[in-house]
Amino acid sequence: MYIDSHCHLNLLADEEGGIDAIVSEAESQGIDHILCIAIDKKSSLDVKHIAENFPNVSASVGIHPNVEADEQYSVDALIAEANHPKVIAIGETGLDYFRSEGELEWQRDRFRVHIEAAKQTQKPLIIHTREAREDTMTILENENARDAGGIIHCFTENWETAQRALDIGFYISLSGIVTFKSARDLQEVAKKLPLDRILIETDAPYLAPVPHRGKTNKPVFVKHVAEFLAELRGDSVENIAQVTSRNFKQLFPSAIAPV
Repeated sequence: MYIDSHCHLNLLADEEGGIDAIVSEAESQGIDHILCIAIDKKSSLDVKHIAENFPNVSASVGIHPNVEADEQYSVDALIAEANHPKVIAIGETGLDYFRSEGELEWQRDRFRVHIEAAKQTQKPLIIHTREAREDTMTILENENARDAGGIIHCFTENWETAQRALDIGFYISLSGIVTFKSARDLQEVAKKLPLDRILIETDAPYLAPVPHRGKTNKPVFVKHVAEFLAELRGDSVENIAQVTSRNFKQLFPSAIAPV
């Protein structure tokens, strides 16, 4: 009934029962599919191994913008990493000017490599952006990222940024942040988003939604994001779950994601 479009199962391996227990709990609570996201070369290998072991888990490959500048893929190397039946996306990639300092052209160049690999493989992009909205959107537009498609994950930006993402065919993924009392501006954006372009996620183990804020996040908690969105938009949680799952399947037709 629900799909967690972005989490990091490899970072939950030390939880009680390990990844098996995390995935089993999600299945028992109606989470039909989980997209497990890589952030560097090691985790790109790890998430593929995890996805191989669970029919309802798929994976991405890529390097997060805050990973050190010397960790790079060539376009061909990233395409080779993505050549796996359970890899359905490229990323997470993008720009982050909050944690990184100095001259950041290396970050922008690495971002462009991911976009090119996504276009060549026709696997959508998973985009991270923080305090870099203008450069992120300009690069996506100039590099014709619409040819690959993708998601602005854990969206916390303004309506103008959402419109630019929608204009290039991207989806907007909302995390537990939208449930926070302090996220009034984001909630106003979430009300306005077209329902056929919304996804939901946990970003587990980070950003647990209310009523679990401050705890370790898990894919099963994606239900709380759906429930909050339903109340926020005056919709039913069943419809939010159904439509966001359909949106995921539309973006990732190769995923094993019953909807």
